[in-house]
Amino acid sequence: MNLPRASRARRLRLRTTSIAVGVALAAGPVPFLAAAPASAAAKPAKHYDDFNGDGYRDLAVSHTYDGTFAFSDRAVLVTYGGPKGLTTKKQVIHQNSPGIPGASEHGDEFGTVLASADLNRDGYADLVVGNPSEAAGRTRVGSVTLVWGSAKGLKGGTSLPRKAAGNGRGTFGSDIATGDFNGDGRPDIATVNGGDVQLYRGGFTKSGGLGKVSRYDRKGQSWYSDTIAAGKVNGDGKTDLIVTGVRGVGGTYRTEAWFLKGTAAGLVSGPAKVIDGKRQHERLDAAVGDFDRDGFGDIAVGNPVANDGRGVVIVWYGTSAGPGKRSVTLSQSTAGVAGASEAWDQFGSSLTAGDADGDGYADLAVGVPGEKVGAKANAGGAYLFRGGKGGLAGSRSAALGKSLAGVAGETTDHDLFGYDLRLRDLNRDGRADLAVSVAGDGTVRILPGAKGGVTGAGSSVLRDIGANLPE
Repeated sequence: MNLPRASRARRLRLRTTSIAVGVALAAGPVPFLAAAPASAAAKPAKHYDDFNGDGYRDLAVSHTYDGTFAFSDRAVLVTYGGPKGLTTKKQVIHQNSPGIPGASEHGDEFGTVLASADLNRDGYADLVVGNPSEAAGRTRVGSVTLVWGSAKGLKGGTSLPRKAAGNGRGTFGSDIATGDFNGDGRPDIATVNGGDVQLYRGGFTKSGGLGKVSRYDRKGQSWYSDTIAAGKVNGDGKTDLIVTGVRGVGGTYRTEAWFLKGTAAGLVSGPAKVIDGKRQHERLDAAVGDFDRDGFGDIAVGNPVANDGRGVVIVWYGTSAGPGKRSVTLSQSTAGVAGASEAWDQFGSSLTAGDADGDGYADLAVGVPGEKVGAKANAGGAYLFRGGKGGLAGSRSAALGKSLAGVAGETTDHDLFGYDLRLRDLNRDGRADLAVSVAGDGTVRILPGAKGGVTGAGSSVLRDIGANLPE
C-alpha cells in the first residue's frame, strides 16, 4: 500500500500533505494567554518558535477546525511551552481569525505548510503559513501569510506578496523554509512556487515591507523544485538551502537533491546528488544536522518509495565547501537496525534532526508510517539514529512506537505513527524532545529527550490535531 505522506515546513518546514488527515476540534472557546514580561521584547527572539517571548519553544501544527464555519477547514493549532514542556495554553488560527488576511474557503490548505522565525526582530517569533491551494478566481495560485508574535501570542497577519513563477503556473507556498541565507542578521524566507525556489529577503514589517526577491532554477537542466530544507552546512554561519526535485535527463526523469549555498549576495548554486537515477519522486523530506560534530552540517534526504516502498535515507556529509563526496545509505536493512525491511514500510517518509541525548552530536529521527506491528497494518513507527564519532550508524539506533514503555494508547491498524516528526527542546533541559504525529488517531505524542536518546517515560499526548509538524 502506497501511503500518502505529510510534508513539513519543514521544514517548520511543514510540507503539504496529499490528504487532509486530522479530526475536528470540538467547538468552544480557546484559552488566551497571559502576557509575558515586557522585557521579553528587548531583543530578537532566542528561539524561532517562541511566539509569546517567554523563553520557551511553542509547537504549531496543522489542524482541522470545525467551529464557526459551515464546513471543516484547515487551521493552525498552537500549543504554548513552559518550564515543564507544552502547557494547556492553546490558540487556533485560521483565515477567519481577526486580522488574518483572506477568508476560509472550501479546498483551502491554510496551515498545511508552516515555518517560523522572528521576522521583524521584536523578540517574538512569527509564524509563516502556507496555503498552496488558495484560489484567485477559479485558479489555485497559493498564498503565504505572516502571522505576528506578541506577548499575548500570535496576533494579526500580513500577506507575503506573490511573485510570478518561472513557468507561469503558481503553487505559492507549497513549501517554506526560513533562515539568514545572506548573513545580514535578518531572517529571510525561501518558498517554492510553481517549480521554482524564491528567496524573500528581510526585513519584514507588519505593513508589508521586505527586501529583494530572487528566483532560482537550474537553468537548462529541465529541473522542477519540489521541497526545501534549510540548515548550516559549510560552517560559515550563513543558512544554506537543500532543494529536492525532479530533473529531466534525455527521455527519463530522476530525483535529485540540490545544494544552494548561502552568501552575502543570496543563494548560489552548488552540487546536486542523485536520490533516484531512474524515477521521479515528489514530496521527499530532508533535514540538516551535524551528526559527526565536525562543525559542518550533514544533509539527510528520505526516499520512502525506494525498493518497493521499503525506503531509504541518504546522508550526505558536509565539509567547509558544502556537501562533499562522502555519503551513506540507511534503511531497516542496515546492520544494527531493529526490525525488518518490508514493502511499503516507507522508511524515511519524515525526518528531523536535533540533539535528543544532549551529548553535542545531532541525532536523526526517521518516520516509518507504513510499518506493520504484529498483525496491525500501517501501525507505523520511528527510529532514532544517535549521532557520534563518524556520524550515524545502525549500532546507535533505536526503534520507537506506541509499544514503547510509557507511551499511552494501544497500537492499532492505520495509526501511521511517524507520519511526521519534530525534534526540539521544549522544556529547556538541554535535550531535544521528539514530537511524533500519529495521523491515524489524530494525535501528536511528545517523547522526552533523555540520556539514551528519547524515552516514553513522561510522554504526553496532544489530541484532536492534524497530521503535520513544522521543522
